Amino acid sequence: MHTWLLPEYIEDVLPLEAAHVETLRQGLLEHFHAHGYQFVMPPLLEYRESLLTGTGHELDLKTFSVVDQYSGRLLGVRADITPQVARIDAHLLNRAGVTRLCYAGSVLHTLSSGFHTTREPYQVGAELYGHAGPESDLEIQQLMLSGLRRVGVPHLHLDLGHVGIFRALTQAAGCDAESESALFAALQSKDVPAVRQLVAPLPIVYQTAFLALPTLYGGDAILRRAREILPQLPPIRAALDQLEWLAQRLAGHVDECCFDLAELRGYHYHTGVVFALYTPGLSNALAQGGRYDEVGDAFGRARPATGFSLDLRELAKVVAKHVPAGGIVAPYADPLDKADQVRALQNKITELRAAGEMVVSRLPGAELDAADSWCDRELVWQAGEWRVQPRL
Repeated sequence: MHTWLLPEYIEDVLPLEAAHVETLRQGLLEHFHAHGYQFVMPPLLEYRESLLTGTGHELDLKTFSVVDQYSGRLLGVRADITPQVARIDAHLLNRAGVTRLCYAGSVLHTLSSGFHTTREPYQVGAELYGHAGPESDLEIQQLMLSGLRRVGVPHLHLDLGHVGIFRALTQAAGCDAESESALFAALQSKDVPAVRQLVAPLPIVYQTAFLALPTLYGGDAILRRAREILPQLPPIRAALDQLEWLAQRLAGHVDECCFDLAELRGYHYHTGVVFALYTPGLSNALAQGGRYDEVGDAFGRARPATGFSLDLRELAKVVAKHVPAGGIVAPYADPLDKADQVRALQNKITELRAAGEMVVSRLPGAELDAADSWCDRELVWQAGEWRVQPRL
């Protein structure tokens, strides 16, 4: 057995890629900070039941479990940071009014979500608590879009949906829990024959509505068509009005905005608008999120909430790498050497590093140094001073 092999869908991130990911992380977090979102760092491990409370129920199969050697209780390795941030808002901060939080960290999944997808995403996101109106949904979506623009995502395609439409239809049609679950699965897979079979016992108005949902995808005309086809239920009218309100205000922030009224991602914990951001080069959503007003109730404090998250390693695939400036090679300077030329070298190295330059000091006796492959300049003693010169 090769001890250097890693588990499937787990990989090292090497220097150039790691630098790219870190640049993106810093750019997004600085952007969030500028908009008033405070950074939090939840732990990698928690008691498993805490991780799977509220928004976490759907993460059951994705969550690794280990036994705590101190308590004997079952711990979980986080598969999503969102429920942890909800716990922080509800229990540790316990603030009145609006709270804005953001985060960045690795999560671990038991299974890969795609053929070439890592099981260790680097999740970055932002959450807004304490406001139930569409204005906070708009703020979160604008924050996501402007942040991705800032780091260089070339094209932004936003899909908007609303889980309230499906929920209103199932309630009005009198669907039991089993039928609702089956319909949910069929709509998620866009399996129209299965939907047709499942809705056959329902009144014709609801048959028509459920069968229409997979076709209600596209631009502004979709909302007009939805108003004509779907039952005139107050929750459905309110959901369509909210989607229209958001789309009008997002027009200048996104390249394309579409509506997907069969989009039910996170249905079991989302309560309102849901959204997904796509860009060329990725088959899956680059970022996604929505409103989940019931999340606080699971932690003993009901709070309206909306937010989004993304995987930095997926983001790195579609953003052009920043080519860093080459480093500078310097001769070795013994800290105890008091010669004027050596002290001048030490001072010059300190000055260059303070200015943001990368300076690599050669180690005595080393014939080869990996820095030689990416350092394009060197410090040379010339005319009584140390000067930076291009390497020949």
